[in-house]
Amino acid sequence: MTAQALSVYSLWGATSLYVISMLGYAFHAARVADARGRSVDVPTSSRSLGIGRATVIVGAVLHLVGVVARGVEAGHVPWSSMYEYTITGSLVVIAVFLVLARRRDAHFLGAFATGIASLSLGLALPLLYSASDQLQPALQSYWLVVHVSIAILATGIFAIGFAVTVIQLLRRSPRLNFAPPEEELEAMAFRLHAFGFVLWTFTVIAGAIWANEAWGRPWGWDPKEVWSFVIWALYAGYLHARTTRGWAGRRAAWLSVAGFAALIINFTVVNLVIQGLHSYAGV
Repeated sequence: MTAQALSVYSLWGATSLYVISMLGYAFHAARVADARGRSVDVPTSSRSLGIGRATVIVGAVLHLVGVVARGVEAGHVPWSSMYEYTITGSLVVIAVFLVLARRRDAHFLGAFATGIASLSLGLALPLLYSASDQLQPALQSYWLVVHVSIAILATGIFAIGFAVTVIQLLRRSPRLNFAPPEEELEAMAFRLHAFGFVLWTFTVIAGAIWANEAWGRPWGWDPKEVWSFVIWALYAGYLHARTTRGWAGRRAAWLSVAGFAALIINFTVVNLVIQGLHSYAGV
């Protein structure tokens, strides 16, 4: 079996397992919500939760195999195109979730994390896939490893932070009483976003250094540069409002939602519609 075939088959297998895991976590969340609604003992474990946990771990292993095999096939780190960025970024989403799950009971995030990963892979494999190729001259730099890897880590953390924020905003609904209280969700979202913001700040700085080496200027109002700064400004506004302006609760949460929306626009519209120096190859 070639590295290309191994990568594609592994990623499709991971996608299928993530869907099963999402359903397992969702069924368990429904049981918890029902028990709390009837004021009976809340189940801490169930067969559906066990299925969710087991399949997400196996899926993560297959996902990792798929990403590594793509790197072997390409002969370089697997994040030089939209397809590679997506398969690697969705792996980071799952990794962040698994790390949280080891430190605390984060099953309420399971359906959201596996949903994001399965949707990302389910779209990337048929729509964004491109054959591996030699790197463009501008990408033949160690900054590809440093700058883009940090951006991927930040994106994965922001994605989980977004999921926590969405649950926080919807927590008042009786149907979402499987999750922790709003205050706990808000604190978790803040920590995730703060960590992601530090990484994104480094991403912007490293991008400016790389741009100066590649194009002779650190800033040129390229669409990707502009949107990266917009994302940074929105998350900075969220953290500032949350810490110094007393914007606790829903007002600050909407700022972080806007930041994630800008992140999605940066990855989709800016890459696919707006032409610039950062346009991804193989799309």
